[in-house]
Amino acid sequence: MPRTEFYEVDVPIHDTTNPARKGVHVFTGVADSPAAALRRAHEVYDAALAAHTAGLEIPGKQPDSWGARGLRPGWQMEWPAATAGLWRNPVSWTTRSDFAL
Repeated sequence: MPRTEFYEVDVPIHDTTNPARKGVHVFTGVADSPAAALRRAHEVYDAALAAHTAGLEIPGKQPDSWGARGLRPGWQMEWPAATAGLWRNPVSWTTRSDFAL
């Protein structure tokens, strides 16, 4: 059985009316590889976009923890530049900190 872990997929985005405005759309969820994480992120985005286009509510989180909570109308997703890797909680006690409290 494949080992599943929590992944983060970062998809660069830009404003179609002002391409100088850029950002990153982040998806997280359980997958067994970076390729599977990219596939699921794209699938949930496509489902959210289809629902939005049809005037329906965006589907919530799926049983495998993937979901899209919102869309940015007028922003273009740059899927070929998307990256996937294991998610690391930035506020976890196991995360190294370079400052002292």
